[in-house]
Amino acid sequence: MGTVGREALPGTAEPAPVGGAERDWKPTWELGPAGLRAVLDVLRFGGGDPAFRTAADGAVWRVSRTPAGPGTLRIALRPGGGTVGAQAWGPGARWLLDRLPALLGAEDDPSGFDPGPHPVLRDLHRRHQQLRIGRTGLVMESLVPSVLGQRVTVGEAHHAWQYLLRHYGAPAPLPEPGRAPGPVPDGLRVAPAARDWVLVPSWAWHQARVDGKRSATIVRAARLAARLERASVLPPAEAAALLTTVPGIGVWTVAETVQRCNGDADAVTVGDLHLPNTVGWVLAGRERTDDEGMLELLRPYAGHRHRVCRLIRQIGVRAPRHAPRYAPLDFRRM
Repeated sequence: MGTVGREALPGTAEPAPVGGAERDWKPTWELGPAGLRAVLDVLRFGGGDPAFRTAADGAVWRVSRTPAGPGTLRIALRPGGGTVGAQAWGPGARWLLDRLPALLGAEDDPSGFDPGPHPVLRDLHRRHQQLRIGRTGLVMESLVPSVLGQRVTVGEAHHAWQYLLRHYGAPAPLPEPGRAPGPVPDGLRVAPAARDWVLVPSWAWHQARVDGKRSATIVRAARLAARLERASVLPPAEAAALLTTVPGIGVWTVAETVQRCNGDADAVTVGDLHLPNTVGWVLAGRERTDDEGMLELLRPYAGHRHRVCRLIRQIGVRAPRHAPRYAPLDFRRM
């Protein structure tokens, strides 16, 4: 097979506007604007993510490739707060609406979490009681950007994801003109289907600044996508075992994936460049902590270790730096 050009891939034509469906849902906990942002923002891969936009009216728009097909979901709090209003369009609309509660954290159970005597954690838990760990139920949606983030800066990973969606994704299903409940953000795109990830040519990965190891891992995963999607309904250990059957997928990538697709409140991102130092700095005042030390500090919070990391990240602090910043690599010049 010859090189596949960009114009040969699907998704270049604008889709016809489609009718939508909607539902209201009232959480059993108080979910204000801050809580809604906290549960959804981890699903955004950079401020320019074509699959995630926040509209001028504050509504969140997400585009997903579901088992039923592409779907666009709009989420906003109803006036007066307390109730979430959601609308969806495209073949995947009903699938997305049916799983709205899980996406917003209804399957997360923080009742067993005890911050203990640590003053910072106790204060964070008190101030962020709305925090829930959401579950998308979509493995490839989280796995691909997680692979793109392996051993590169956050900015490099976001650039790659956004470039690939803009050039190889498809336009999102959108409401009929005049039928949207609010302003529609520009540039919404749905990620490529598994078969289309396989067709991305080598020069395009190069332009996206993705090295051959990461692109090969994504292609291998895409060829096994139907089997890997089962991980979203498996217990943590079984999900990890399934995902790591793909060469190139290790513990870091698994944790980043199941935190989102499974809503795993205990999955710790081991192997991260900054997280161990951040956890060590906040919980023990240490400027430098390795993975083993981080896991020891998190041991009293077993079952909720990812929740603790999410709470710590709410305050936006990092351990003091003593080394030069990592310099991004531009694979286009190699």
